[in-house]
Amino acid sequence: MAEYRFANTHEYIVEDGGVYRVGLSAFAADSLGDITFVELPEAGAKFVQGESFANVESPKAVSEIYAPVDMEIVETNTALVDAPELVNASPLGDAWLVKVKATNPAQLDALIPQADYDAMDKEGR
Repeated sequence: MAEYRFANTHEYIVEDGGVYRVGLSAFAADSLGDITFVELPEAGAKFVQGESFANVESPKAVSEIYAPVDMEIVETNTALVDAPELVNASPLGDAWLVKVKATNPAQLDALIPQADYDAMDKEGR
């Protein structure tokens, strides 16, 4: 089973067939409320860890999404352009934001393992 890892800013990254999927945690999706718009980068764009790479909009706010690791965009989830509500319905599944090549894979070790992240969620963050 794939191991999800999480940034403190609630983005996840998980290996998927030699690349990594990046998206929002269920906690982040719930906190934002109903997602109404998603703005994603183009394939080939490069971002350093902690840099904003996307935006999501909800009635509550426009929120920046940050790179969990240094990464190069391989593919964007274009389904979210027409159906941004998928982010709320399936944040760890169909609603991944981008697929990336991790350009500094050692950074993955510093991210929060899923069991620890889930425990934080139960403690109310």
